Amino acid sequence: MKSLDDEFHFDFDPCPYPRPDGFDGLSVEWGKSSYVNPLFRSPTQWARKAIIEHKKGKDVVLVLPTDKWIHHLLQAGAQLRSLGDVKWCAIEDGAPGNGIGRYTMAFILRGRSNEWGE
Repeated sequence: MKSLDDEFHFDFDPCPYPRPDGFDGLSVEWGKSSYVNPLFRSPTQWARKAIIEHKKGKDVVLVLPTDKWIHHLLQAGAQLRSLGDVKWCAIEDGAPGNGIGRYTMAFILRGRSNEWGE
Protein backbone atom coordinates (compact mmCIF):
# COMPACT_ATOMS: atom_id res chain seq x y z
CA MET A 1 0.00 0.00 0.00
CA LYS A 2 2.79 2.45 0.86
CA SER A 3 4.51 2.00 -2.51
CA LEU A 4 1.22 2.60 -4.33
CA ASP A 5 0.45 5.67 -2.21
CA ASP A 6 3.97 7.03 -2.80
CA GLU A 7 3.36 6.74 -6.54
CA PHE A 8 -0.28 7.87 -6.80
CA HIS A 9 -0.74 10.12 -3.73
CA PHE A 10 -4.25 8.90 -2.94
CA ASP A 11 -6.77 11.50 -1.81
CA PHE A 12 -9.90 9.32 -1.73
CA ASP A 13 -11.01 5.84 -0.70
CA PRO A 14 -14.47 4.85 -1.97
CA CYS A 15 -14.26 1.65 0.11
CA PRO A 16 -13.27 2.91 3.57
CA TYR A 17 -13.10 0.64 6.58
CA PRO A 18 -15.06 0.99 8.66
CA ARG A 19 -17.65 2.19 6.19
CA PRO A 20 -19.77 5.09 7.48
CA ASP A 21 -23.50 4.41 7.74
CA GLY A 22 -25.23 5.01 4.41
CA PHE A 23 -21.98 5.54 2.48
CA ASP A 24 -21.95 4.08 -1.05
CA GLY A 25 -18.66 4.40 -2.91
CA LEU A 26 -20.36 3.57 -6.20
CA SER A 27 -22.66 6.59 -6.05
CA VAL A 28 -20.25 9.34 -4.95
CA GLU A 29 -17.72 11.40 -6.87
CA TRP A 30 -14.21 10.03 -6.38
CA GLY A 31 -11.06 12.04 -5.72
CA LYS A 32 -8.32 12.93 -8.17
CA SER A 33 -6.46 9.77 -7.11
CA SER A 34 -8.48 6.93 -5.62
CA TYR A 35 -7.42 3.68 -3.98
CA VAL A 36 -10.26 1.20 -4.51
CA ASN A 37 -10.20 -2.08 -2.58
CA PRO A 38 -13.85 -3.23 -2.69
CA LEU A 39 -15.39 -6.34 -1.27
CA PHE A 40 -14.79 -9.02 -3.86
CA ARG A 41 -18.40 -9.24 -4.97
CA SER A 42 -19.76 -7.15 -7.85
CA PRO A 43 -16.36 -6.43 -9.43
CA THR A 44 -18.04 -5.39 -12.69
CA GLN A 45 -19.84 -2.51 -10.93
CA TRP A 46 -16.56 -1.31 -9.44
CA ALA A 47 -14.75 -1.64 -12.77
CA ARG A 48 -17.46 0.38 -14.54
CA LYS A 49 -17.31 3.11 -11.89
CA ALA A 50 -13.49 3.13 -12.08
CA ILE A 51 -13.69 3.64 -15.85
CA ILE A 52 -16.20 6.49 -15.45
CA GLU A 53 -13.92 8.24 -12.96
CA HIS A 54 -10.84 7.58 -15.13
CA LYS A 55 -12.59 9.19 -18.13
CA LYS A 56 -12.84 12.34 -16.01
CA GLY A 57 -9.03 12.45 -15.95
CA LYS A 58 -8.61 10.83 -12.53
CA ASP A 59 -6.15 8.18 -11.40
CA VAL A 60 -7.78 4.99 -10.12
CA VAL A 61 -6.03 1.99 -8.60
CA LEU A 62 -8.57 -0.84 -8.46
CA VAL A 63 -7.47 -3.84 -6.40
CA LEU A 64 -9.18 -7.17 -7.15
CA PRO A 65 -8.06 -10.76 -6.78
CA THR A 66 -6.98 -12.73 -9.83
CA ASP A 67 -5.75 -16.24 -10.46
CA LYS A 68 -2.02 -16.90 -10.11
CA TRP A 69 -1.67 -18.13 -13.70
CA ILE A 70 -2.59 -14.64 -14.95
CA HIS A 71 0.30 -13.15 -12.98
CA HIS A 72 2.68 -15.76 -14.42
CA LEU A 73 1.67 -14.80 -17.96
CA LEU A 74 1.97 -11.07 -17.25
CA GLN A 75 5.41 -11.52 -15.69
CA ALA A 76 6.44 -13.42 -18.83
CA GLY A 77 5.48 -10.36 -20.90
CA ALA A 78 2.09 -11.46 -22.20
CA GLN A 79 0.03 -8.93 -24.07
CA LEU A 80 -3.68 -9.00 -23.37
CA ARG A 81 -6.39 -8.72 -25.99
CA SER A 82 -10.11 -8.89 -25.26
CA LEU A 83 -11.97 -11.21 -27.60
CA GLY A 84 -15.40 -10.38 -26.17
CA ASP A 85 -18.08 -13.04 -25.77
CA VAL A 86 -16.77 -15.51 -28.33
CA LYS A 87 -19.38 -17.36 -30.37
CA TRP A 88 -17.49 -20.67 -30.56
CA CYS A 89 -18.38 -22.75 -33.61
CA ALA A 90 -19.93 -26.19 -33.28
CA ILE A 91 -17.63 -29.05 -34.23
CA GLU A 92 -20.49 -30.83 -35.97
CA ASP A 93 -21.39 -28.24 -38.60
CA GLY A 94 -19.28 -25.13 -37.89
CA ALA A 95 -22.34 -23.06 -36.92
CA PRO A 96 -21.57 -20.26 -34.47
CA GLY A 97 -22.96 -20.74 -30.97
CA ASN A 98 -24.62 -18.24 -28.66
CA GLY A 99 -21.50 -17.46 -26.67
CA ILE A 100 -20.90 -18.40 -23.06
CA GLY A 101 -21.99 -15.11 -21.50
CA ARG A 102 -18.45 -14.41 -20.29
CA TYR A 103 -15.75 -12.46 -22.04
CA THR A 104 -12.62 -14.25 -23.21
CA MET A 105 -9.09 -12.82 -23.06
CA ALA A 106 -6.20 -13.76 -25.35
CA PHE A 107 -2.80 -13.85 -23.62
CA ILE A 108 -0.20 -13.31 -26.34
CA LEU A 109 3.42 -14.32 -25.85
CA ARG A 110 5.36 -13.24 -28.92
CA GLY A 111 8.47 -15.12 -30.04
CA ARG A 112 11.84 -13.43 -30.24
CA SER A 113 11.66 -13.16 -34.02
CA ASN A 114 8.77 -10.72 -33.62
CA GLU A 115 10.75 -8.54 -31.17
CA TRP A 116 13.34 -7.73 -33.84
CA GLY A 117 11.03 -7.62 -36.82
CA GLU A 118 12.39 -10.82 -38.37
